[in-house]
Amino acid sequence: MSNTLQPLSDHWRNRYLLMRHGHSQANQQGVIVSSPERGIENFGLSEYGEQQLAQLVADWHWPAPTRVVHSDFLRTTQTAARVAAKFGLAPCVDKRLRERNFGDLEGQGDEHYPSVWALDAEDTEHRHHQVEALSAVAQRMQAVIADWEQQVSGETILLVSHGDPLQILLTALANKPLSQHREQQALLPASITQLGLM
Repeated sequence: MSNTLQPLSDHWRNRYLLMRHGHSQANQQGVIVSSPERGIENFGLSEYGEQQLAQLVADWHWPAPTRVVHSDFLRTTQTAARVAAKFGLAPCVDKRLRERNFGDLEGQGDEHYPSVWALDAEDTEHRHHQVEALSAVAQRMQAVIADWEQQVSGETILLVSHGDPLQILLTALANKPLSQHREQQALLPASITQLGLM
């Protein structure tokens, strides 16, 4: 699964590959795993996710990354490790790429996501169920790119994160209201979206 966006800025210094982790045990079990307490050490890739990553690495057709940066959750760490190994890179952690925290819904069924997304569409600052506000997610995700843009140039940086944060980031970069983040094409597990230098 591949998506390519036209440059969202005329001033990109680097190319970014935004990758959602492979299919995970949380996906398999249909549960929300968004807290560091549960997500860092547990709920890694499912068997299907491992197969996805093996296939993706074998058939790689994107620009070769020069850096791999990932959320510290187990599912993103494992995903980043598979890709980094192919290119002989040492992946590095950035906690700002973590999953959106779904607060009181932690550990509950993923059928609760649509109710949060409906609230998102009405109020980008809502914190119902102690869910992390859209603006907070967008801010931390954009800060990752902003920092790399200041530090290096001409690199291809693979950022491995989670579905909601990546869709929120793409919405922000496209200068669309964050309330529309679910109108973005859904990012499937192990999908890659390219942006920046072409």
